[in-house]
Amino acid sequence: MTTAPHPIRQPNLSLVKDQPDTTVEPVEGAVVKHQGQPVRPRWIEAAAARATAAKDHVVDNKLYLGWSARGYKNLGRRWLDARRDDYPQMIESAVAELRSAKGNTAAEGSAKELVKERRDEYREHKKRHDIKTALWSAVGVAGAATGAIVGGTLIEACMAVGGAVFGAYHGRPEPAEVEVSASPLSIIEQSDNDFGQDTGQVFMTVDQLPEGGSPFPIAQARTPQQLAECVLRALIAENVPVAEVTDVIRLSWGWQCVVRVSEGTPEAIIKAAGDLETRFDLAANGVRPSPMKERRACAVMRMVDRGADPFASAPGLPYRAPKSMSITDKFRIGSSVGGDPLEVSLAGVMGLWVAASGGGKTGILQGLAEGTTACYDNITIDLDPHGDGLEDLHDAVRITARTHEQIEAVLLFFLVMSKARARLRKTLGMGRKWKASKTHPAVTIFFDEFPKATELAKRLAFDLLLVGRKELIEVEIASQGGTKLYLGENIAQMMALKGIGPCKVGDTRAVFGDGSVNEGWLPHRLAPATDTDPKDAGHIFIQGVPGMPDEPIEYKVHEVPSATLRKLATERLEAGLVEPDQDSLDAMATVDPPEYVEPVVDIEGNLKKEAPVELLTWDQLLKLCDAEPPAGTVTEETTAVIADVVDLMDKAGVDRMRTETLVAKLAEHDPDAYGDMTAESLKELFVKAGVGKPVTLGPLDNLANPRGFKRDALDRLL
Repeated sequence: MTTAPHPIRQPNLSLVKDQPDTTVEPVEGAVVKHQGQPVRPRWIEAAAARATAAKDHVVDNKLYLGWSARGYKNLGRRWLDARRDDYPQMIESAVAELRSAKGNTAAEGSAKELVKERRDEYREHKKRHDIKTALWSAVGVAGAATGAIVGGTLIEACMAVGGAVFGAYHGRPEPAEVEVSASPLSIIEQSDNDFGQDTGQVFMTVDQLPEGGSPFPIAQARTPQQLAECVLRALIAENVPVAEVTDVIRLSWGWQCVVRVSEGTPEAIIKAAGDLETRFDLAANGVRPSPMKERRACAVMRMVDRGADPFASAPGLPYRAPKSMSITDKFRIGSSVGGDPLEVSLAGVMGLWVAASGGGKTGILQGLAEGTTACYDNITIDLDPHGDGLEDLHDAVRITARTHEQIEAVLLFFLVMSKARARLRKTLGMGRKWKASKTHPAVTIFFDEFPKATELAKRLAFDLLLVGRKELIEVEIASQGGTKLYLGENIAQMMALKGIGPCKVGDTRAVFGDGSVNEGWLPHRLAPATDTDPKDAGHIFIQGVPGMPDEPIEYKVHEVPSATLRKLATERLEAGLVEPDQDSLDAMATVDPPEYVEPVVDIEGNLKKEAPVELLTWDQLLKLCDAEPPAGTVTEETTAVIADVVDLMDKAGVDRMRTETLVAKLAEHDPDAYGDMTAESLKELFVKAGVGKPVTLGPLDNLANPRGFKRDALDRLL
């Protein structure tokens, strides 16, 4: 049984008034044309009908007094819009750019100049607009006063009528389409080719609602005008202080409109979202309100048809060739529910990505890493103590760490590198931030299943979050929850970039703030995938995207087939993976590791506790993580020297030696080969081989903490 569409009440526009019964008795005799009741000419009847219809229209609309008041209200709104123009939005965009440029002196200075320039332009624009208004007002008032004084009562009456007509003209309602017999998709048909289609705008206020109606399912709305009425009635029934509905658009997956409240904020719409789904007879999460940042009283409401998918026609992942972009470039990882691209840049951006099991964390991280592995100036690192991490992109990742030992060693290595880069920047002429290039690349570390890491790994990651941004060693943390229970510390809100998929409401508040739910941040309404239904996996709400305002809009990250990712990874491996710069590797030797990873010795210098993690060289780190060493780093000559050093340590029964002691032992072992070797030449040889510079050895040779080389580090290269 089909439900008849909800009718829209229309004013009485009948063209012919009901006529009284004019039947007369037949006339005897010859038949005469127009016999009986006299017939007036047709033009007289038409004129009379038009006059009657006009009179009825005037009476039905109460002499157009409401139209006139609304007209002047519309004129006032247009005047205010013209006075504001686009400047508030332009200023807000400039302020957002200033926030995103924090820490970059040059960009920050440029953004401040832009904010000041636009504010000055706004003040000048308002001044010119006010002067024009004052001049025209003076002319109008002077003319009206002169006419009223000189012309007398008749002129005053004509002026009053003219003013009322002028207001009524600007306040007349928009014509409504009433083809109620049309199909549910009469405005546009479902389309797989276009990601949303616009049908124009409709304006309806609460005052324009026909009387006596009640809420009705959204499926009965066939036209934008009917949709506006449907939304207004549902909101009124839910006690939302709604004022008007505008910008109604029919899309391939449902409806979209802008709702303005007359008091408070759109929080009332968000709270009523579940009940509105019942009023509209939609599926769960079928009503998706998004408050507008540039209009505090307004929210964009999206009503998704049952069984429809707003992202079904979203564009797919663009092809990115190996080493075709910079880490500072923006790259698209998804699309919004409104069809806008989601573009991010991870350069110097620490990120937190939260989603429950089945929420699509792996897909989200792969979408990000697909971009970072296409960069010519970035090294991608994959850490995961529990799962498969970046999975299909494995070949394009420089280091993959799965064990706790590997993860801790990787984090310590890059923490020390970040401290080394902080001291190196000035020498390289980079200023206050590391500048990524082919010769001095950035590092992006993806750390999945963060809650399952060791306490030491978490501590190292926290320290790296604090100091890695300026050195372009960024960490992207992924977790099933955003609270302290999962992360170990209340770090969620301190992260620059935050993306949340299907989760618990507590995670929403922990990451986006206590009042975020009332502001429209609703990732907890998303449903994680099951074995048979993907549901909302990969859908996220996101904050902190550089250059983009923080608005509560739902996005979906590109879902890329595994075969495509594996093919891209193979291409990027064949093109060569990016290696760290030698400047950073050399500078690491001048930096002491954090105290909590140093061995513990007593007052007498006796070792009480081994170091929980050892600072390795780059080649040692690659070997620990089963990664291929860079080509051509270890020559036959170097291998021979390392073998002799290891043999000398074995004969002496030690696992470490000071550099000076090693040089002396080598010269004693083979004077011809090592007689001219110095401590500096041995260091240089080992650096080129990938052993690295000398490290602290602990108490040795009556010294508290000399520097030298450990047998284990050397043995890894043999």
